[in-house]
Amino acid sequence: MAEENGSKVRSGSVQSIERAFGLLEMMVDAGGMMGLSQLATASGLPLPTIHRLVRTLVDLGYVRQEPSRQYVLGPKLIRLGETSSHMLSVWARPHLARLVDEFGESANMAMLDGDQIVYLAQVQSRHSMRMFTEVGRRVLPHCTAVGKAILSQLREPEVRELLQRTGMPKHTETTITDVDEFTAQLRKAQEQGYAVDEGEQELGVRCIAVAVPDVPSRLAMSISGPAGRMTEDLVAQAIPLLSKAAQALSDDLR
Repeated sequence: MAEENGSKVRSGSVQSIERAFGLLEMMVDAGGMMGLSQLATASGLPLPTIHRLVRTLVDLGYVRQEPSRQYVLGPKLIRLGETSSHMLSVWARPHLARLVDEFGESANMAMLDGDQIVYLAQVQSRHSMRMFTEVGRRVLPHCTAVGKAILSQLREPEVRELLQRTGMPKHTETTITDVDEFTAQLRKAQEQGYAVDEGEQELGVRCIAVAVPDVPSRLAMSISGPAGRMTEDLVAQAIPLLSKAAQALSDDLR
């Protein structure tokens, strides 16, 4: 009987909520803009149902209709995104703090937002000389370990398109500015399960990063510090625990 009741609830208002969020996710995957017929085809739902759901999302401010009659994601989603980013930081901090306690170097979490990497959380090293990254800072992904870790999870054509849009400006003498060399490094990062930044964003700073698996957002966690302290021995010890922390965060976000 409980299953029947649960089924009735699922086929009622909850199903409408699931469908509405499904449409929003489809629009995100399509770049933020779709027409009604495109949504109907992608979702497999009847056009009248799509129209009713989209009209409700428009009334609530989560979707907006353009003069072209296409629908785009609305500004009200920005508020949800900002709060979600803050909560990601809250959830990540205990995992980052444990990494700092273990290795003594700064630990970070970052996300791919559009074509840029944005740092969402950091727990700083207790050393007087340490790596400091301001939360909210945006950088290009080609010169950071977190960026490489995230891009290593994408298909190579996607990576090449992103790099074509952003360019690969040189920040230091070790910054990789050749697309083929960079994609080869991404393949290596995918094989070994982590990425490295050898002073490519800031001279004298070494960083290792792993992607956070099985989450909707493109996230990565990293450990960074002066190259003299980020030795091969420390890196070898840190990678398993960094991967474990990323998996733990993934479990928290499910």
